[in-house]
Amino acid sequence: MKLKHVILGLAAAVLAVGIGGSTVRVHADTADTTDTTSSTTGDSTSSDSGSTVQTKALSKAYVVYGAGLAIEDKDTVSNALGVKSNYTSLTASGSDYAKYLNSAGTTDASMISSVALAPADPGTGVKVNIANYNGSNNITEVTSQQYAMVATMAGVKDVIITVTADKSVSGESALTGVYKALAADGLTLNSENTQAANGVLDATQPAIDSNNSDKKYPGKLMAAVGDVSSDLAKQRQNGNDLATKSDIEDMLNKALAKRGISDNTSSTQITNIAVALSKVQQAPVSTSKSYVTNVTNVANSLANSIGNKMAGVKDFANSADAQKAENFIVRIWNSIVNFFKGLGN
Repeated sequence: MKLKHVILGLAAAVLAVGIGGSTVRVHADTADTTDTTSSTTGDSTSSDSGSTVQTKALSKAYVVYGAGLAIEDKDTVSNALGVKSNYTSLTASGSDYAKYLNSAGTTDASMISSVALAPADPGTGVKVNIANYNGSNNITEVTSQQYAMVATMAGVKDVIITVTADKSVSGESALTGVYKALAADGLTLNSENTQAANGVLDATQPAIDSNNSDKKYPGKLMAAVGDVSSDLAKQRQNGNDLATKSDIEDMLNKALAKRGISDNTSSTQITNIAVALSKVQQAPVSTSKSYVTNVTNVANSLANSIGNKMAGVKDFANSADAQKAENFIVRIWNSIVNFFKGLGN
């Protein structure tokens, strides 16, 4: 019987560890076409019944293909995204873009960017990898750091997003796929949040474009933007008056100076970003205490982020290591079952 107690104790400990652990400018790629003509994002002050922030872990992995993706390129896109057989497949359409970003008139053909969405370990935040397609980065404008911060502002947390496209596009429609995957997983984010976050993507793009030779700039800019958004949310939650545009500009100037990029960001760019941050402050996401934690953590991770790859294997909740741990638990359980079978013989 002592052997049985040892096995049961070991199994309980292993199972406890397993259970305690954890088992994203968006116009339609301008409009995810190969030209560079910008479309206009409509303003909306209405909210819906969607969640303020992501309230549960993503239960499984998804791949969302742009409706404009050529059929013959789908397999190559899938390989670039690292899609496995257990990924649930969806398609992002022009109507999805209108639904999540309040911008009508987008065609299915303009939805070219595709995304994979996988659960990340708790506390990871949002991390984004832009994957090459046939050796080329076809996402010409939006950076990994922009995707990460904007998704966080929309209410996303603890996911790994991988983005690619089969032709050169701005990459603006990619986040539509992220929001659609979350909705399919049982969590529809509030549309006022996703629209306000999209405004930040729009507003930060000119600053990033004008500093495209500085690989550190996108991470530092989005970190500064996240710092200010965190402070604005705290101010709102403390019951204080909402900050004015002038207040936000002052806060942003200080945040940019802290990150060492104030001299690289024009006054016009700062004003436009401040206007976008004001809308995030007014959106439901800024009423959530967990948002303050999420956006602060992502801002800190972005401060020194460079290039297209933010996430590694260790960040995935369903990584190879997690699979090994699961297999180990199964082996322990099988040992218990076999032991008791032996007692009965």
